[in-house]
Amino acid sequence: MLLWANIFLALSVVAGFFGLSGLAGDALDLAKVLFVVFALLFVVSLVAHLITKREPPIQ
Repeated sequence: MLLWANIFLALSVVAGFFGLSGLAGDALDLAKVLFVVFALLFVVSLVAHLITKREPPIQ
């Protein structure tokens, strides 16, 4: 799961770069959407961890 989060974080950073540099105007909107989605996922994950008090599995 952490791997997917890192992949999508990298994609949103790249999309943000293209959007802010003027190369692709729509990429900025995509970066904003991805930022909101992953911020919400982070909050949900944090609340779930605080409620369950489970430790993540060691890999």
